[in-house]
Amino acid sequence: MGNWLVNEGVSIFVILVWLGINAFLFVNFFNVYEAGEKFYYTRELLGSALAWARAPAACLNFNCMLILLPVCRNLLSFLRGSCGCCRRQLDRNISFHKLVAYMIALHTAIHIIAHLFNFERFMTSQGYENETLNNVLSKLGNDESYLNPIRDPNTNPTKVAFTTLAGLSGIAITLALILMITTSTEIIRRSYFEVFWYTHHLFVIFFAGLVIHGVGRIVRGQTEGSLHNHNATFCKDKYMEWGNIRQCPVPVFSGNPPMTWKWVVGPMFLYVCERLVRFCRSHQKVVITKVVTHPSKVLELQMKKRGFKMEVGQYVFVQCSKISRLEWHPFTLTSSPEEDHFSIHVRIVGDWTDSLFKVCGGDQKEFREAWKLPSITVDGPFGTASEDVFLYETAVLVGAGIGVTPFASILKSVWYKYTHSDPNLKLKKIYFYWLCRETSAFEWFADLLQSLESQMLERGNANFLSYNIYLTGWDENQATHFAMHHEAQTDVITGLKQKTLYGRPNWENEFKNIATNHPSTNVGVFLCGPQALAKTLNKMSIAHSSADPRGVHFIFNKENF
Repeated sequence: MGNWLVNEGVSIFVILVWLGINAFLFVNFFNVYEAGEKFYYTRELLGSALAWARAPAACLNFNCMLILLPVCRNLLSFLRGSCGCCRRQLDRNISFHKLVAYMIALHTAIHIIAHLFNFERFMTSQGYENETLNNVLSKLGNDESYLNPIRDPNTNPTKVAFTTLAGLSGIAITLALILMITTSTEIIRRSYFEVFWYTHHLFVIFFAGLVIHGVGRIVRGQTEGSLHNHNATFCKDKYMEWGNIRQCPVPVFSGNPPMTWKWVVGPMFLYVCERLVRFCRSHQKVVITKVVTHPSKVLELQMKKRGFKMEVGQYVFVQCSKISRLEWHPFTLTSSPEEDHFSIHVRIVGDWTDSLFKVCGGDQKEFREAWKLPSITVDGPFGTASEDVFLYETAVLVGAGIGVTPFASILKSVWYKYTHSDPNLKLKKIYFYWLCRETSAFEWFADLLQSLESQMLERGNANFLSYNIYLTGWDENQATHFAMHHEAQTDVITGLKQKTLYGRPNWENEFKNIATNHPSTNVGVFLCGPQALAKTLNKMSIAHSSADPRGVHFIFNKENF
């Protein structure tokens, strides 16, 4: 239990608090509308559907207040630097963003279904031929003091939905939400990133509709003055005498003032400031100093930008106006802070990256002058979990495929600090694991590992970095070829002294060995890779952490974009 709390305790606490606030708001507002005297006559018309519509509306206000905060990347980067106690929770910003979005979808569904029942009750209450309480209530009032917004029993429901402010804004909010959620699924986001990118900007319509949705004041209750003069419990059975007896004057109703803007104005202001900062920063000139085409269609861009400062493992957003003026794509920085430039490695996997490969001359063999290269805009850098690698004496770095990019920056910077005897360098040992499906994926990163390997041998500290490279997508022919060359001094695939391994790591054995070698140590485990691997490593981190506070503890961290 203690091991689990080390890795997940604070995150679970945050989620429980968030769920608790949602539950409190739902129950509290449900009781207000289900039992409050102000809405006694409203309940006579609508029944419990009134409370079922208003309770999720309160939760929607709360969650719509939160939804923008996890994507204020400059704010998160600032908090990472000033709040050391909650940095790991800030790294899970996208996961929390998704959870809040699902909660918004749930409450939106409840809200819509309940209001469909309310609308039906409003219609039927106007249609009673006998003078029932519902019929009397529906006919009360003028343009300001009515209770039932449906003033004519022959009203067309479709016309109401598409001509009233509440109806139009509600439809716009719902459509925007459906499009944003459905196009943000893993399949769409990875295969059709542009679709995800454009539809996600419907959040502007979503928030605009959200702010004006309540202006129509559809949900109404007795005014304070009417409550004082007209006791609903006493007068409800005397509705035929309202206005004729002193104790029961005709009740007066008013709509609830719109409240959503009070919840979302703060986050919206922060997000606008965020976008302004990013807009100004992204318009600073970027110069491409070098373009390198690596095997397996990996493009390396080395760039310079005045005032650009980075930390290891950080990422930037990149835009190429020659491809699209609207699309920004995140890429991890592969350079180290000590270098005089910053670089990214781009794997060609989609339309945008393929276009970038071509406009940068990746498909051409001849040299290309710098002035012929496209204009690149860079926004960032932004903080990630990998920044925390220097907080540990021992680190386990796990990269899958192109997910190795943040560790290129880390390994370069760590070795620079180590060779220059940086007194602030706490890190003493690195375990590096790289998993790839194909041999061609190793080629671009092998040069860096070869350089580190040779330098470590020269300095007599080959044990500082232990690395293991795994080829996961292999067949019988490759295995035979591997066996034939196993006795060679260097690996036939990478050219490194450390031989490439086939299959997948036995994480149980790896974690056991690390725990044995580093007792009484906090070991940072860092992953840039798929969610399935993240679950495995998180499970291993918990399982192999000691119950004794003085023992070894594995702290799991994952890159999120």
